[in-house]
Amino acid sequence: MPAPAASERRPSLALLAGGLATRLRPRTLTIPKSLIEVMGEPFIAHQLRLLARQEITDIVICAGHLGEKIEAYVADGAAFGCRVQFSFDGERLLGTGGALRRALPLLSDHFFVMYGDSYLPTPFVPVLRAFERARLPALMTVFGNYGRWDTSNVEFVDGVIRRYDKVDRTPAMLHIDYGLAVIDAGAVRAWTADEAFDLADLYRDLAQRRCLAGFEVHDRFYEIGSPAGLAETDAFLRHRPSGGRS
Repeated sequence: MPAPAASERRPSLALLAGGLATRLRPRTLTIPKSLIEVMGEPFIAHQLRLLARQEITDIVICAGHLGEKIEAYVADGAAFGCRVQFSFDGERLLGTGGALRRALPLLSDHFFVMYGDSYLPTPFVPVLRAFERARLPALMTVFGNYGRWDTSNVEFVDGVIRRYDKVDRTPAMLHIDYGLAVIDAGAVRAWTADEAFDLADLYRDLAQRRCLAGFEVHDRFYEIGSPAGLAETDAFLRHRPSGGRS
């Protein structure tokens, strides 16, 4: 079988799994959030199978707190239909942005980014196509949240993120960061290597310069970052129409 054309190849994906998960303590004092059981097995197993079904199989896990336990469980990812590599923060946590910066040598020229506590049942290919059409350094998926599931943090107008801020919010913020993005490596490379910073800092800077595209999705997001979110995600996976394993 001939190799797929370059335009058909899926870019790699950075899975941000290095946080301390303080909202889930005390259980995350001894295991990383990614290994908390959901529907009877570690959450990351559900994530990796979800990505494999989307034909996103080149995964870089950005690990920090107890990351060696994630590596021991996932190994090379073959059991989940993926090819997995690991990028570790090192002696100090680098934040989501700093972790991406360190992982760049393992990632493709542009790549997906997903949070390590997210389960996102939405098609990924339309997101990639929107990034390619936008011709901007990054694209963030957004969801019309209207303050329902979490605090809205995005002003989204005509396909562009006009404002993104997790602290200084405005009434015009009706959407929320869905948890999936496509980023050009150059946008991350502009930041200093081994500097600790948050991915939100990168997004905020790009939005201020009108360099952050947006793509609205309509499938509800799920996450395990809080006890309530964990319970809701477990219930969703147990009762989804397909049943069985995610």
